[in-house]
This record gives sequence, structure tokens and C-alpha cells, in this order.
Amino acid sequence: MSPRNQQKPTTKSSAVPTAALRPKRQLHQIAANVLRLAKDRGIQETEVHIEESIEALTRFANNTIHQHVAEQGLVVSLRTSVDGRTARVTTNRIEEDALRAALEDSLSLASHQPKDPQLLPMPGKQKYRAVRRFHVATAALTAEERARAVKNACQLAERRGQVAAGIFSSGQGQSVLVNSRGLATAYRQTHSAFSVTMQQDSATSWAKASAADVRRFDPLRLAKIASEKAARARNPVELAPGKFTVILEPAAVLDLVGLLFYDFAATAVADKRSCLSGRIGKPVFGENVTISDDVYHPEQLGAPFDGEGIPRQRVVLVDRGVVKSLVYSRRSAKQVGIKPTGHGFALPNEYGEAPLNLVVAGGNTSLEEMVASTDRGLLVTRLWYIREVDPYEKIMTGMTRDGLFLVEKGKIAHAVRNFRFNQSVLEMLRNVQCLGPAGHAAGEEASEMVAPPMKICNFNFSEVTKF
Repeated sequence: MSPRNQQKPTTKSSAVPTAALRPKRQLHQIAANVLRLAKDRGIQETEVHIEESIEALTRFANNTIHQHVAEQGLVVSLRTSVDGRTARVTTNRIEEDALRAALEDSLSLASHQPKDPQLLPMPGKQKYRAVRRFHVATAALTAEERARAVKNACQLAERRGQVAAGIFSSGQGQSVLVNSRGLATAYRQTHSAFSVTMQQDSATSWAKASAADVRRFDPLRLAKIASEKAARARNPVELAPGKFTVILEPAAVLDLVGLLFYDFAATAVADKRSCLSGRIGKPVFGENVTISDDVYHPEQLGAPFDGEGIPRQRVVLVDRGVVKSLVYSRRSAKQVGIKPTGHGFALPNEYGEAPLNLVVAGGNTSLEEMVASTDRGLLVTRLWYIREVDPYEKIMTGMTRDGLFLVEKGKIAHAVRNFRFNQSVLEMLRNVQCLGPAGHAAGEEASEMVAPPMKICNFNFSEVTKF
């Protein structure tokens, strides 16, 4: 369908007031009710985790908004622990009878579990470092405001003979975690994201940004970036597969490096499920690669405590190429006689822990400088459909999409047909030639993180794709 013949985008929306989270005291009261019921029942230990969220989404395609959705929900998650047995039950009902029934279900499930000799007593009171990630501008964002931003992107596409599709989402959430040993903590945050794909003829390109504060990104600017790259991506040439110097934009870096996060878990290393098993203390990556897990970084999201309420610590995972540290839950830390780092998941779970706030240290080389310094290479916008081929060498396969460009003699020459790659992430991070400034990156394949663009040599493309 030609863009000229499509329905015009609209900003019309219902005048429904912006939803609001419950006062925090109400969530604490629900938790107190659970603890009271558990005490009356004689339960040894009880943990209550309450999550409330408000999510809203505007979706568009063919230069037209076709969906506004919003939902608000609250979930109460209860864990009981009796005589070395534990189980968790969740409910979205907060009446006393429902909470009592959930406690009984948890006890019943726990009674059918084998005793766990490594189950630790629930932690007591903790001290937490404050983080501020709730922004009124994001919480108050209306469907009409999202629609207006989408309309501007769609009108840009129409003027340029292109077709726009994507989403504009916003939301807010809060959590309360308490237990019967005196631990009590709470957290709330807002979040927003704008993702747009522009298509011109058979060529597409894409841009995305996300933040706790919706004012941190400009949807129209993202639409312009995607539009300009889509126009440039027309009439791609086909190159023979092989090893290329690549310039990975931050989203492409995130979608590969972000898949390492479970490998830094102490439980995965101990179980030999990690590509870092046997490599701790060794130079696995290049000397210009430093990776930390830091929930307190100003461009991160997430609570400053883990699934058991232990405060999260900043951990340097890789220091100038050397794997220095792992992250630990209470259980994995006790097994090796150290303090937990605050990265455990809510119990019971089979994974143990993981760093959820990766920060890859950047450099001073801009994307433009990377292009200018490249005699022949490829500029990669993003990757998709990434799957693991070899867990120990961390060989991943996937495809480029939405903008792959040949760089020749320091300039972008023309678009290139997409490739499939087969590449070890460990080897890739040994071949980093230069890094750009690090910032909050948003992709599609891995969790959001702070990452820089990278220029990398000998990146292996195995075949040309059919699109």
C-alpha cells in the first residue's frame, strides 16, 4: 500500500485520567497483614514481595496508530520456610481470605519438597543506598501525548514516501519486600521507550531509546535517524561472506555482550555452565575492555536490592580484559566463604544469581571517527534472532538487519545485503580496536545496559541472508 493512500494518523484519545500507583503505605499494610496471618498460623519464616505496575502502550504501523492499551496490576508473592523446606505462591487478590489461602498453599507445596540442607534463614534488616528513578513527567504521560509524538513520526514518513511502524510505551511500578525477620524495603520507578522502524521500498532502518525520564529522548529525532538510514539502505549490494572490520552501534553491542550476563554468575561458574569456568583471573578479553555491574550508574534502572532483599553492590567483573570477579547470591557466597554481592534471584530458583546492570566502559572515539578511520568495513545498526552455538566459547549466530552499510576509505559507500554471523563473543571482545562514549543502550535481544559503540576487526560473517 502506498503511504499516500493510508489513513492519516490521529492524536484522538479518550479523556481517561492518568492512573496512579497506590500509596506505599497500602502495600506495606498488605505485607503486614500477611505477616500477621503467618504468625497466627505459627509459620517459622515468611517473605512477602508485592509488585504493582501500570503499563501503557501506543502501537503504530502503516503510518497509522492502531492500538492504545493500558493495564494496572498488583501481584503478591508469598514464600514460607519451615524445617528446611520452602515454596512460593503468587496471587493478585489482597482480601484476607485470599492471603490466608495463599499462605496455606505455600505451606502445602513446601511440605512436598525435600529438605534443602543449604537453605539459609531469611535475612534480617538491611541498609540501602537510595536511587531516584521515578519521574513525574513519565508517570503523567498520557495516551494523547504519546499519540502526538507518533503522529509527528508518521507525518515525517509520509513526507519522505516512507512507512513507519513501532511503539511508544510508558509505565511506572513499585515493589515492597518484607519478611518476618525484620527486613523491609521498597522501590519505585518509571520507564518509557520509543522504537521506530522506517521502510522505503524494500529497505528498512530502525532506532530506539528508553529511559526512566521520558524527557531524556526525542521521538522525532529517533524517527529522523531511522528515516535517513532507510533512504540510504535502498538498493543494497551483495558481498561475499568472510571476516570484516565492523563498527557496531550500541544496540548491536548490547545484543551480543548482554548475552554474557549469566556467565558472570557464581552458580553458573560452579556448575560449569559458564563460558568463564576455568577462566577467572585470566585475560579473556582485550586490555581495552572493562565491564562492571552497577545498579547505581545514573543511566541504569532497577532496584538497589536483590530478590532476597540484600543490597546490591557495584562489582568490577572485567578489569582491562582480565575476569576479576563474579556476582553472588547468599547461597553461592556462603559456599565460598564471602559476602553476597546482592545479585540473587527470589527463592526458590535454579539459576542462583546474575548481574542485571552491566556497564561496559567506553572510550573517546565517536562513530564518525570510527568510520573515518576505516579503510574497508561494515557499519552495523542492529542484530536479531541471536542464538547460542557453543556455550563455552560463547559462539553466537544471528543476522544483521535494518541498516548494514559498507565503509570504504573512511566514508559510508552504500548499503549491503544482510549477513548471518557466527562469532565468538569472547574473541570479539579481544578484537576491539576502539570504543566510543558509553551510554544507555536499548536493543531487542538482551536486557538494556550501558554500552558504547565498538570498532572490531575480524568479525565473522558466514553467509548472505535472503532479505
